[in-house]
Formats: sequence, structure tokens, C-alpha cells
Amino acid sequence: MDNRNNYVLREDEKVGGVYLAEDVIATIAGLAAIRDVKGVSAVGDCAVKGGQNVKKAAKGVKVDITDGVVTVDLALAIAYGYNIPETCRKVQTKVQSTIENMTGLKVAGVNLRVAGLNMN
Repeated sequence: MDNRNNYVLREDEKVGGVYLAEDVIATIAGLAAIRDVKGVSAVGDCAVKGGQNVKKAAKGVKVDITDGVVTVDLALAIAYGYNIPETCRKVQTKVQSTIENMTGLKVAGVNLRVAGLNMN
């Protein structure tokens, strides 16, 4: 198996390995932000109304895995009227806990860039 852009969760000679693609972690991060935090109107190209498109949820998300530790960089848009620092804090907490719970990997940081303000 080609392990570029994959992280080895487990390798066992008897039953095989479990590999996790960076895109999967990026999708988890994007969906956690857009679906679970009120005030986030978009992550990358994925707007809340179109949030069912899982592939788009990874756009605007960069993941780095080094020695089993994940760092996430995420671009998002905030809905007008929401407190930006508070919403960002909620996104960071939710993304970190969701990645850790779903993958078992440790998250060192979730860096956010507020790239837009949604007036709708």
C-alpha cells in the first residue's frame, strides 16, 4: 500500500494494517466545525446549506501529522452577528475533541483563519 499522505494507526503482520488518510482527518475537522458549531457559515468551499457534501468539507483544511500528533489549519467564514473569538474557541475545542475521539490521535493545535463574514 502506498503510505504517502497516510498515517499508520496500526500494523499487524497477522491481520494487516489500518491506515488513515490525511484527507479523512481534514474532512472530520471540516464537518465538526460546520455542523457542530453555531455561527460557522462555511469551511473552505463548504457552506452550511451545502454541508452534506463530505468531499467539500475538507477544502480549506490543511492537516499535518508528525509522530502521531495532528496540527490542523482551517479557513472558515463566520455568520454575521456571532462573536468571532467565542465562535473560534468553540470550533477549536470541537475540532480537537472530534479528531481525538474518532481517530485516537493527539491534536496539538487547531489554527483558524477567519476568511469571510456571511451576511445571510
